[in-house]
Amino acid sequence: MAKPLALITGASAGIGACFARRLARDGYRLILVARRLDRLQELARELGDAEALAADLTDLEDLRRIENRIAAAPDLDLLVNNAGFGVMGLFFETPIDGQDQMHRLHVIATLRLTHAALRVMAARRKGGIINVSSVAAFGQSPGSVSYSATKAWMNSFTEGLSLEMESAGLPVKLQALCPGFTYSEFHEVAGIDRKTIPAWLWMKAEDVVDESLAGLARGQAVVVPGRKYKVLVAIMKRLPRSVHRAGARRYARIREQRAQKL
Repeated sequence: MAKPLALITGASAGIGACFARRLARDGYRLILVARRLDRLQELARELGDAEALAADLTDLEDLRRIENRIAAAPDLDLLVNNAGFGVMGLFFETPIDGQDQMHRLHVIATLRLTHAALRVMAARRKGGIINVSSVAAFGQSPGSVSYSATKAWMNSFTEGLSLEMESAGLPVKLQALCPGFTYSEFHEVAGIDRKTIPAWLWMKAEDVVDESLAGLARGQAVVVPGRKYKVLVAIMKRLPRSVHRAGARRYARIREQRAQKL
């Protein structure tokens, strides 16, 4: 019996690499996608049955190359759209190129790769897609406006497609995975000092992946890993918008004060 096949973007580190290692242990063949070919090749050698594809998914030519790879894989069982990054700072003060690239990666790349995968999966009536979002999707925070907005889009997009698959009678599962602060390289790239975040808020990437795959098996369209974040999101959903805004402003001030003390 052939091994199932999974494609993971942003696979060279953090949550993406953890997905790769967990799925390899579960007997998957892997297609690993990220910008850094050297790290992908190192991970592919570690895992064995894995193909490394270097691609910058904010570049349309590279994105189309990965779309074509998906189209050429009629046995694709799982797509993990994990590639992402954040840009910290007031929107009008940060370079527009970084904001533009974030939207290209979180929105356009997720849109196009999901479309390519669904065409394959719907045809064989089997498969799953995990779009790695964030708890930031459930609110807004000064200094990370585009990040929250693109992740909110990702949640809406994923939940809509999940409903669409159900309505069409297609057993293809979709999930928006919404982790909170997770140990990875993400925050260093975004310029966030981990010391400005309380230690109790951090989660291990391995735990995030475990909850994601367990949720996918159950058909959960939205997964928020960690009890503390489940409680936080449940509260956020019930608060009036005015309270949301006041809390976001206070959180931004506290983070700025912590950063100044370090």
